[in-house]
Amino acid sequence: MAARTLAVLVLLGGLAAGAHWASATGADPAVARYGHLEPSLRFDFPVGPPDAEGYYDAQGFGENFHLGEDWNGEGGGNTDLGDPVHAIAHGEVTFAEDAGKGWGNVVRIVHHVRRQGRSDFVESLYAHLDTIEVEVGDLVSRGQIVGAIGDAGGTYVPHLHFEIRRTPDLPIGPGYSPDNSQWLDPSAFIEEHR
Repeated sequence: MAARTLAVLVLLGGLAAGAHWASATGADPAVARYGHLEPSLRFDFPVGPPDAEGYYDAQGFGENFHLGEDWNGEGGGNTDLGDPVHAIAHGEVTFAEDAGKGWGNVVRIVHHVRRQGRSDFVESLYAHLDTIEVEVGDLVSRGQIVGAIGDAGGTYVPHLHFEIRRTPDLPIGPGYSPDNSQWLDPSAFIEEHR
């Protein structure tokens, strides 16, 4: 009986210590999966880097519940079809494939950001691409070409749908939602991290 009681106390003590460690370190799945990434110190815009020269945001974050931004070339129409899309900072490609109707070709990249002495991980998403130039697992550099502006197989006028997500590896999602709690305003985030 005493041995069984001691074993239960050791087990409970170990669980309590583990719970305390997780809360004290802020342990989360992103740290375990992406903790090897070097922090990204600077972010640029995904088109016309570093400052989106020659492009404009046709539908901003939050407009009509939009969860990202839609970047178009200043020439209008199809003039930006095939233009290069660049990684906004260095990071790891976690998705690079056709995501289906409404999305077309999509690239997702996780970035390590240091804020107030702690590590955060955000994800950039580049959608409606004509081509994909990276593969899952690739480590990319800021400014590296990851794809080209497309039209999701003729679904839209060519443009880049671009998001920054607070949490990596969320489901692909709808692109529009009144709940934007897991998304960041992309331009504001980039300007804050120049």
